[in-house]
Amino acid sequence: MFRQAPKRRALVSSLVEVLTWPQSVDRYTELVAPTWSRGEARAKVVAVQRRTARSVTMTLQPNSAFPGFRAGQHLNVTVDINGRRHTRCYSPANAEGQRLIELTIGLHDGGLVSTYLRDYAHPGMVVGLTGGSGDFVLPTARPRRILMISGGSGITPVMSMLRTLRAERYDGEVTFVHYARTRSEACYHDELAAMPDVRVLHGFTRSAEAGGSARLDGGEPKLGPPHEHGDLRGHFGADHLQTAMSAPDVVYVCGPPGLVAAVRELCPDAISEAFVAPVSAPTPDPSGGRVTFRGSNVSVVDDGRPLLEQAESAGLQPASGCRMGICKTCTCRKTVGTVQNLITGALSDAENETIQICVSIPVGDVELSL
Repeated sequence: MFRQAPKRRALVSSLVEVLTWPQSVDRYTELVAPTWSRGEARAKVVAVQRRTARSVTMTLQPNSAFPGFRAGQHLNVTVDINGRRHTRCYSPANAEGQRLIELTIGLHDGGLVSTYLRDYAHPGMVVGLTGGSGDFVLPTARPRRILMISGGSGITPVMSMLRTLRAERYDGEVTFVHYARTRSEACYHDELAAMPDVRVLHGFTRSAEAGGSARLDGGEPKLGPPHEHGDLRGHFGADHLQTAMSAPDVVYVCGPPGLVAAVRELCPDAISEAFVAPVSAPTPDPSGGRVTFRGSNVSVVDDGRPLLEQAESAGLQPASGCRMGICKTCTCRKTVGTVQNLITGALSDAENETIQICVSIPVGDVELSL
């Protein structure tokens, strides 16, 4: 008798799906309790802090469908803005395995979702979630000497790693270097300062003398007053690396592409992640080719923007997330034509290949299965 229960539950579930078609059951349960869901991960905002003028920190309570994440990974977060759902990827800043999720979202100039959350995030707000993804994670066997470098909003995945290590009572050596434009924009400054087991160095790149030489007369790097220049002056270079940690076992860097490139030039094996979308202004010389979206019978003339933006301007709503080539939510199949990746510059001309349309521009005629 008891063996029939799973079959009966499956039959009832199928019947409910038929009765609620074309919407899913979740579309109806969310009208009663927004975080109720049989299969969709969602979270309720339970606390909001605005620690700096250009950021918002939200504490989220996810439902039971949320699968979790590893320290350093990012989540896709979906927000309703004026009746339309928008998805972006953000990295939690809390240690892995905790019940609540902490997201600190830095304002990106012109960014729709980051601006909305900075201005309007409030307790009780409900957002959609996916589980963690990405390879920017700590190895299972923890290295003994770890150098962590972040810039701007790139601090969040590195904070998650640091908090995870401290929760594990990691007894190795850690140096944390963070670059912000000014002291007032340095998220987690006070918390980092209160960690006796972590060496923390700050660099404020828009301080009055931030552009000055990081060395005096070829000697040791000059250290400025903490409230004016942080601990490091100027931008990352060999002098900053020497000051932070010589011969680290592993280097992690997350932040703007310029910082990531500077670190990888000196530390080629650094584990990195860039957290700024490529410039999406139309290229000065668009191909003028025909872009055809086969699944919708829509076609446009290429104007030089990423294929995702051209599809949206044509009235389509393709799935998207980070819009910077990280989360792969916008991946679709290119059936014909050549595209160029805005991040790597690589050309892709094979037929029936998958591409990320948020960072791909057409080179001539292109057909997408969209």
